[in-house]
Amino acid sequence: MRAQTINEGHDTGMPTSPRILALGGAHIDRRGQVSGPYVPAASNPGIMHEDVGGGVFNALRSVVKRGVTASLMSVRGGDAAAETVASAIAQADIEDLSVVFLDRTTPSYTALIDREGELIVGFADMGLYDLAFPRQIRRAKVREAIAAADAILCDANLPTAALERLVMQADGRPVFAIAISPAKVVRMIPLFPDLAVLFMNRREAAALLGTDLSGQDLVTGLRRLGLRAGVVTAGGAPVLGFDESGVFEIDPPAPRRVADVTGAGDALTGATVAALLRGLPLRAALREGVAAAVLAIESTEAVPSFTSASFTQGLALVPDAREVA
Repeated sequence: MRAQTINEGHDTGMPTSPRILALGGAHIDRRGQVSGPYVPAASNPGIMHEDVGGGVFNALRSVVKRGVTASLMSVRGGDAAAETVASAIAQADIEDLSVVFLDRTTPSYTALIDREGELIVGFADMGLYDLAFPRQIRRAKVREAIAAADAILCDANLPTAALERLVMQADGRPVFAIAISPAKVVRMIPLFPDLAVLFMNRREAAALLGTDLSGQDLVTGLRRLGLRAGVVTAGGAPVLGFDESGVFEIDPPAPRRVADVTGAGDALTGATVAALLRGLPLRAALREGVAAAVLAIESTEAVPSFTSASFTQGLALVPDAREVA
């Protein structure tokens, strides 16, 4: 990671907030939950929730809550959904560098889950990302934003060509990446040697390796693909992390109450990245990520609200990392 992860104020000598530029998904998320037993090919009663989401946007909101200044470059259409997305970005205190295509529909993701919370089917209407991102990465405004940033956060909603150009323009700045899904994470493989950390879950790691592995075997497989550091989540199971210092796990504490598991992984990513930008090593930074994930599970909000005191209390419940033999 670059030495200037925390900038020093030129006039006062006081530290200033690190700055991150994020590129990726910011779109409408719809989640419908079936009230009773799921019956295929039939009408199922249930409840539909709608919010603004996207891997990068959700994670970035947690980054900001941990004291980092953030900008977001995404793409959206010229419909009412675009206004909803723009409003959510502004409310999150994130600088919006996104591009609007008036003749296009804003991307969206719709998930149908059963009454136990397991995914039945997900439907991603995100063609605009594949169409627009490769050209938008070339914009002078994006190059200027990269030059002003201490680090980059991206997700696999960007196609490989855009990701490769982004890494090239990053010019040595740390690039943190979010896998997004088993289908999309393979887009990241050509970037592996240049990524600071890739955040993924076990299903996404299995998609990369072609098989479901764990522990040292999983890390060995990812390193063979060129990945230098990564974080692998698996629901309530231990969170696996690895970098040049070794392989370790952190046991997440049991939530004091379970409100909604949605967004826990994004909260973990955001808080971990924010801690890394403060100069913490991955082992210590990931403890903060696990704390944020637990707070997300305990909250009904897509991105949990917390004070410094409540975050510190949550962090105290997270054990230190332990080595994986």
